[in-house]
Amino acid sequence: MTSNLPIGPLLATVLLALVAYAALVAYAGGLGLHRQIVTASLRAALQLAAVSMIIAVVLRSGALTAVFVTLMYVVAAVTAGRRVSRERAGHRVAFTAIAAGVAPVLALLLLSGLVPLRGITVLPIAGILTGGAMTATSLAGRRALDELRTRHGEYEAGLALGLLPRDAALEVCRPSAAQALVPALDQTRTVGLVTLPGAFVGMLLGGAGPVQAGAVQLLVLIGLLAVQATATIVTIEFVAAGVVRPAAR
Repeated sequence: MTSNLPIGPLLATVLLALVAYAALVAYAGGLGLHRQIVTASLRAALQLAAVSMIIAVVLRSGALTAVFVTLMYVVAAVTAGRRVSRERAGHRVAFTAIAAGVAPVLALLLLSGLVPLRGITVLPIAGILTGGAMTATSLAGRRALDELRTRHGEYEAGLALGLLPRDAALEVCRPSAAQALVPALDQTRTVGLVTLPGAFVGMLLGGAGPVQAGAVQLLVLIGLLAVQATATIVTIEFVAAGVVRPAAR
């Protein structure tokens, strides 16, 4: 891997080949996601091109950095909200869960001084944490609602035994929804052995030593666990409280 990736026809050709390969594999395997793979890839290319053009300007201003972080939060919440439920309440869940996960962790990192209050450090850390909260919220919400829909009889049995609606819902959906933390746990367990995550590689490419890069990556991974655990719990609580309900069967 190199920090001087050649930008030109070769890169475009390889990217197109990878998109085509991924789409063909999804199509041949009957996953039904081949079109989404293509559109997601195109969106990523356009969005990264736009961000690459404005990021240098954004990082020069604390106010612009704050606006960009807020934009990331809104986009993440809207995306997760759509995944959780087609109803407007899904957005309410996502906005609250992501904020509850990211805000205390980001505040701790900034107030402790471990993450300097500069755009070039705040923006990537905030993006990583927000992205992790978005993923956890989406997975936890969808799994919880799926469980309540498919195991509705067990939920009603819990009510018949005298459980409150919230407690009966938690008994049904909490174990499955907690699986939203599995990707983060696996990444943390295998870091350095199976994967070298972006923060570690980025620090090395930026000239930092291996120990410094490892310390930053550890801080990011542990922070992500805290963010995603909080977002997952908040999402499950919203589902159990009936703020969002399973789609009709």
